[in-house]
Amino acid sequence: MKLPLIALLASSLSAAAQVTFLDPAASALVAQDAKIVTLGSGMKFTEGPVWIPARQSLVFSDIPSAKLMQWQDGKGVTPLSDALNPNGNTLDRNGLLVTCQHSGRNIIRTESNGSTTILVSSFDGKKLSSPNDVIVRKDGSIWFTDPNYGVPAGEKKEQDVNRVYRLDPATKKVSAVSSLFEMPNGLAFSPDEKTLYIADSGKPQRVGAFPVKDDGSLGDPKFWLSGGSDGLRTDSSGNLYTTASDGVRIYNPDGKQLARITFPETPANCTFGGKDYKTLFVTARTSLYSIQLNIAGNDQR
Repeated sequence: MKLPLIALLASSLSAAAQVTFLDPAASALVAQDAKIVTLGSGMKFTEGPVWIPARQSLVFSDIPSAKLMQWQDGKGVTPLSDALNPNGNTLDRNGLLVTCQHSGRNIIRTESNGSTTILVSSFDGKKLSSPNDVIVRKDGSIWFTDPNYGVPAGEKKEQDVNRVYRLDPATKKVSAVSSLFEMPNGLAFSPDEKTLYIADSGKPQRVGAFPVKDDGSLGDPKFWLSGGSDGLRTDSSGNLYTTASDGVRIYNPDGKQLARITFPETPANCTFGGKDYKTLFVTARTSLYSIQLNIAGNDQR
């Protein structure tokens, strides 16, 4: 990994984004001449971005390098810590980093002193496959997807199907939320947390919008969006941002596509951050990018 190159790119490269408006409402969300900034490059496969307000920094994963990385304005991208092929990241309600580890087959929390705690590693007495993405609801519950993309070589998948799970941090109980997906991947709540969006990057290649019931279970899908996605986020008005093969797609809460933003590399995940939460950070293969939007993101942890 060529860290000096990463730091140089953090302050030197920007280019006009290819923003395609599919609905006039998109103009309230992003400028058609918005610039894409390359914040860092030279990595192997970037994923799991999360904004850390206390440090005004972005933490993300470089999965094959088995490292968590950090970007800060003026400092560029630098390694943060080693991890077991980390993927999705989020913050818990106390602002602590929560990380999915592929080869660890678990989800960990990084404590304030830098030590790590395993939050969950099994369901029904069997190992998880390879936790992929994770979010935290306002009640503190941790929701995560568990496809089998990252099961280490030489180890066996123990779960019979790939599921979406919910962890109650108080009781430590893990509940299966859904097994409708071949490869459950990214997930995001609407701002009011009454809808959960879940991406399936398996053969169906779709994103579902599910009502969240009072008991934490999911109702029948309100709609499906065709086309694959990896990472998902929502903005403060409830619009959905999905990373797809042709860029970041933006949908309104009813599932109508409003716009598409094309990046130099295929996006894997995205998150909102910056002082006003109007910066969209995008992890895309070997690089980290950002683009300024006209709307703030949902405070999605």
